[in-house]
Amino acid sequence: MKQKAWSAEKTDTLRQIAGSQDTDCLMIVEGGRTVFTYGDVTRKYLCHSIRKSILAALMGMEVRSGKIDLGATLADLGIDDHEGLTKVERAATVYDLLTARSGVYHQAGYETEWMRMIKEPRHSHAPGTFWCYNNWDFNTLGTIFVQASGQSVAQAFVERIAEPLCMEDFSLAGPTPDAWTESFESSLHDAYPFRLSSRDLARFGQLFLDGGTFQGKQILPQGWAAENVMPYSHAGPSGAYGYMWWLERDGVMFPSVRMPTGSYGAFGAGGHYCMVVPQHQLVVIHRVDTDTPGKNVSKHGFGRIMAAVLAARAAG
Repeated sequence: MKQKAWSAEKTDTLRQIAGSQDTDCLMIVEGGRTVFTYGDVTRKYLCHSIRKSILAALMGMEVRSGKIDLGATLADLGIDDHEGLTKVERAATVYDLLTARSGVYHQAGYETEWMRMIKEPRHSHAPGTFWCYNNWDFNTLGTIFVQASGQSVAQAFVERIAEPLCMEDFSLAGPTPDAWTESFESSLHDAYPFRLSSRDLARFGQLFLDGGTFQGKQILPQGWAAENVMPYSHAGPSGAYGYMWWLERDGVMFPSVRMPTGSYGAFGAGGHYCMVVPQHQLVVIHRVDTDTPGKNVSKHGFGRIMAAVLAARAAG
């Protein structure tokens, strides 16, 4: 791919926008080459819900090998929770959970205030019939993955993604590993948090942009990356939803910007974004130090960032 010069004036505008809000790091990769950085790309930040897109990537090998059947029900897999799931709830399939359509609105751990606010009442929808961004689905998929693979999500990530992609900063060594599990009284199903540097997260985005390959080697099963980012559900003003990835829909994804067709991303609370824009061969990473109370970049703020990114590229 022939590299295009980026407008210095427009990238200055991009820095000004980043500096006017709680953006701590911004990294742009075009055609596999870093073309812009703001902040420390080596610093590791909590990923929040980007963890879900990571798990979606990891599940590919288990699905393709037959260890995980997307049509298997919770009943088939012996999945339950406190107070017991009903027969209808236990009819939800792995596919339903991947697409956030389980219909199981049991309490779940690691939920933000927004997630609790949008959660449907228990037993209000049958499995597969209604999309709702629901941490019970995502955490339970972690349980299903561990059950099928015999590995923790963290160890599988090291072996299947971090090491093959030559990630530079991710480590499970020492007393504070960069991936772990958290348990909750509200549910039997743990969360699986991650910390990643921006440059390592950019490698993850590039893996999807390159169809699951790295340096010519197939890392994810053939076709799995594309299957992850198909628009299975309408997600209102946020676009569409795939297998734990967000997608643009007719340009709709963030306020203040029309996203190029085919764009998709992994999002985390507080302003964490791993955006992939295949039309322009771009990976855009945005991070916020959400360990500091009160720091946050809204979707409006990130929409301004993406509008400036696209303008800088177009003006170059």
